[in-house]
Amino acid sequence: MDFELKWLAWEITRRCNLHCVHCRSSSELEVKEHPDFSTEEGKRVIDDIASFAKPVVVLSGGEPLLRDDVFELAKYGTSKGLRMCLATNGTLVTSEICSKIKEAGIRMVSLSLDGSTADIHDNFRNQPGAFDGTMNAARLFRENGIDFLINSSFTKRNQEDIPNVYRLAREIGATAWYMFMIVPTGRGEDIMAELISPEDYEELLKWHYEMEKHEDSMLVRPTCAPHYYRVRMQLAKAEGEKVQHRSLKFSTGGSKGCLAGQLISLIDVDGNVLPCSYFPLPAGNVRKQSMKDIWDNSQLFKELRDFSSYKGSCGKCEYVRVCGGCRARAYAVTGDYLAEEPFCNYTPRTPAKN
Repeated sequence: MDFELKWLAWEITRRCNLHCVHCRSSSELEVKEHPDFSTEEGKRVIDDIASFAKPVVVLSGGEPLLRDDVFELAKYGTSKGLRMCLATNGTLVTSEICSKIKEAGIRMVSLSLDGSTADIHDNFRNQPGAFDGTMNAARLFRENGIDFLINSSFTKRNQEDIPNVYRLAREIGATAWYMFMIVPTGRGEDIMAELISPEDYEELLKWHYEMEKHEDSMLVRPTCAPHYYRVRMQLAKAEGEKVQHRSLKFSTGGSKGCLAGQLISLIDVDGNVLPCSYFPLPAGNVRKQSMKDIWDNSQLFKELRDFSSYKGSCGKCEYVRVCGGCRARAYAVTGDYLAEEPFCNYTPRTPAKN
């Protein structure tokens, strides 16, 4: 496997106007312990990234639209040949914001939608009006010709609504729909009891497989659900079909489950480089090292890329190279990021060939 940085989330602020139950960074509107970095430092980080790779760079948060210089950073990244994207909860989107998105060369915007009704979504987001904000943003993006995808996060409180959210994402014109299975980090640690059970998890992945076979207008992908690739291969084999891997032009392009520290990474507001958005251990810090040095030489990244070091069922599994188990979820639940995926109930049948 070629471990090339393909996708990078960048937490440009930890400030947010919502208070979502699952927030990985425990964002608040006023954050004193993790102040935003300067515009100049942001441009230095962009130079650092562009010096060795050309990944998709997603300006994230928190809520990135709370930064006055978000479009200056996006435009600078675009000028350096990076494919700049934006992740927003949608509540701050206006016609003026849409014009700035286009002027900055932002290629894709992701919106959060966690329920098909205001009652469900607003409960998940802990903010009345959040659903209407997302719907309004989607309308404005359509009117302004801005491509957008939908990220939907699920726990027991909204898992029954998953098919409805999928259908709504199609109806509002999303380019893609990503079904996120919660990883309990940040504020998500407080809802450990709300995590979807392993049994329901497996059934939802089977539902996704059947749905995906008939989806022809929108990219769909379970996210933070690496054993979907095992489920997908098993079901396709049982049906005598070849698995078709479609890819979005802004995606990682990978067909493996967990890509943390392998094709993707995150830079947080303090400059820490994390394996993914839900993996709280730093591999290094861009204020002290180059991004290339961290990506190539971090001991943490090397361990994540060594599938022979995985433990338990993952270490024995014949699907380790197409799944790998969620390393962030393993760490959150067991304290060991090389442990087996705690929400996979598959029993390996043959020894893994690493």
